[in-house]
Amino acid sequence: MKSTPHKPLHQPPLYSLTPSPLGRAQPIPMDTEAVKRQGWRKEHILVVNERDERLDFVEREFIRRIGERLYGDRRHSEGGKRHG
Repeated sequence: MKSTPHKPLHQPPLYSLTPSPLGRAQPIPMDTEAVKRQGWRKEHILVVNERDERLDFVEREFIRRIGERLYGDRRHSEGGKRHG
């Protein structure tokens, strides 16, 4: 009679111990301030939130007016209409 090899009580898993592929597919958080800074320095593109607390009232108002002049009044686009 042949003896069969015994399986160890604890076998290592047949799969990787690294996180699942779904975990690796999660987006990497973006440093938006760094992207905006790079856009300004390299492409001369300025991205500004009119509510940015680093700006004073006059600067925020100026940004709002530029945005409305270039892209239209925000209040009219809230109904789902798209500009451009």
